[in-house]
Amino acid sequence: MSEPMTKTAEPVTIKKYANRRLYNTGTSTYVTLEDLAAMVKTGEDFVVYDAKTGEDITRSVLTQIIFEQENKQGQNLLPITFLRQLIRFYGDSMQMLVPRYLEVSIESLTREQEKFRQQMAQAFGVGAFTSLEEQVRRNMEMFERTFAMFAPFARRENQTSETAPEHERPAQKSGDIDDLKRQLEEMQRKVDRLTQKD
Repeated sequence: MSEPMTKTAEPVTIKKYANRRLYNTGTSTYVTLEDLAAMVKTGEDFVVYDAKTGEDITRSVLTQIIFEQENKQGQNLLPITFLRQLIRFYGDSMQMLVPRYLEVSIESLTREQEKFRQQMAQAFGVGAFTSLEEQVRRNMEMFERTFAMFAPFARRENQTSETAPEHERPAQKSGDIDDLKRQLEEMQRKVDRLTQKD
């Protein structure tokens, strides 16, 4: 994954047949979702069409790749709280803003990833893991600001409910917060184990 991303002039055409097989027209070979994932990682662009209808099904195939990656042991990138929040945005008035925001966020994360790799190469040692903790802290702050931006009405509700009498305050949902806390604690344990090895 450390290879620089290259962009081909024209996306490769992949055809998906009724038997669910995927055919790469560029190499004239059948490919798997794993092959397509490898193409994405090397920056090779492709579009997927239903062979029978000609419909562009690239989005659903990319979603299948993510689903397969998420089901691999130790490959989870999407926290449960993120998935729940994403589902809540479907049909919401904020839905139209989410795709662009996620694009900008992932572009920013990609830029930060390269900086972090350089820091790791320079620091390689305990300092590298301190950088990791700092990066995690900054990312959490960014996510908190993001959710505050996306949920200004919820924030106002919370502020109102905090000033309201005890019997008028809504019941707090702690499940999502507890999940997030558990994930942060697990991440901290991993960082601690890595720093102890050094």
